[in-house]
Amino acid sequence: MEITLRPDYFSMDEKKLGELSNLERKKYLQKIKILKYIYENEATTVSEIFTAVGISSPTCLILLNELIADNILEKKGKGESMGGRKPDFYVLKDATFYMVSIEMEKFRTRAAILDNNNNYITTIHTLFKGISKDQSAIADLLIFIDTLVASAKIDKTKLVGIGIATPGLVDAEAGINYTYLRSEDKEKTLQEVLETKFGYPVFLQNDVKCAAIAESKHGLAKGISDALVVLMDWGVGLGIIMDGKMRKGSRGFSGEIGHIPLIDEGALCYCGKKGCLETVASGIALARLAKEGIKSGQHSLLNELSDHEIDKIEPYLVIDAANRGDQYAISILSIVGSNLGKGIATLVQLFNPEVIILGGKMAEAKQYITIPIIQAINTYSMTEIRENTQIVTSELGQDSCILGIASMVINNIFERQIRFAEV
Repeated sequence: MEITLRPDYFSMDEKKLGELSNLERKKYLQKIKILKYIYENEATTVSEIFTAVGISSPTCLILLNELIADNILEKKGKGESMGGRKPDFYVLKDATFYMVSIEMEKFRTRAAILDNNNNYITTIHTLFKGISKDQSAIADLLIFIDTLVASAKIDKTKLVGIGIATPGLVDAEAGINYTYLRSEDKEKTLQEVLETKFGYPVFLQNDVKCAAIAESKHGLAKGISDALVVLMDWGVGLGIIMDGKMRKGSRGFSGEIGHIPLIDEGALCYCGKKGCLETVASGIALARLAKEGIKSGQHSLLNELSDHEIDKIEPYLVIDAANRGDQYAISILSIVGSNLGKGIATLVQLFNPEVIILGGKMAEAKQYITIPIIQAINTYSMTEIRENTQIVTSELGQDSCILGIASMVINNIFERQIRFAEV
């Protein structure tokens, strides 16, 4: 039985693999490992591949040529020569397979279809309905994704999986979000419910971890062993990259810095505790300060930008006002930034990172948020620890999570197939 890597090959289950001979199964496993390595490292040479995968050079060349014949790989460019002929670079071909990346936020949902090389097959589509505590949002999400796939006009047999990033406590291994999209049905996990509805493998992850994946693969954390990604949106979250790996914690809940205690007897946080960092250093805090100031008679562009509907002020309006020179907006961004910097100073002490990457919507405030953050870090962390830590703003913009979701799906597909084949 000759193994060819058609798109459906990436969804071979344990039953199909059980029908292969030991030799065929071994060959399949080697090919998947080769593809995973090339995906993770982009353009790679034969010597790099056979060393990483643990196979001989002749075997590697045979498998690579078969993958080229199967229309999965292609040669693209030459590597540096140590004397003699320059080695070929091997890369995954564009549009070999696709995945749907879904980012569910508090008040909106965004999605796009990307291929295996993270090329956008569709632009990012937006549904102005966000995540829900229960599973009521799933019905709208299903229609939204069906429309997205239909508009892309892709070969659906090449769609290998769906990734969904959400806020909250996400146990990616168990396929459960303990904060949102909760179900009273204890028999099925959220992942199982979604897979039944969508008809494709579905992978869940926390939104900040997806942003950290994107920074590690495409952004300012690429090639860096120790980095922290701070996502500043309605809430505040942390992605931890240490020793070159994203650290998830025992159940995937690492990075919940928004809920560390900062203010004694402070405001009640939505998590049920008082004085959390998020109550004074987040989009929620920024909007609250803006509303309180305007209601108390503070003169600001925010009155005009909100059409005098004060209760509808959101963080993006404050950022817009600050970037137009509004002094009140600048002042409250400074307050929020200082509080956030104090929390980040604790992270500097704990993790000693090489770089801290600030992302999310509030990063669009640029110097109005970054300067007070840096000042607070300088005030509250030890010089010897912080002096070699760079504080930078993400260059990936608001699409970082979408990119990270796509990478998460591909890695999960590869790891799942390797796990099946190794049984």
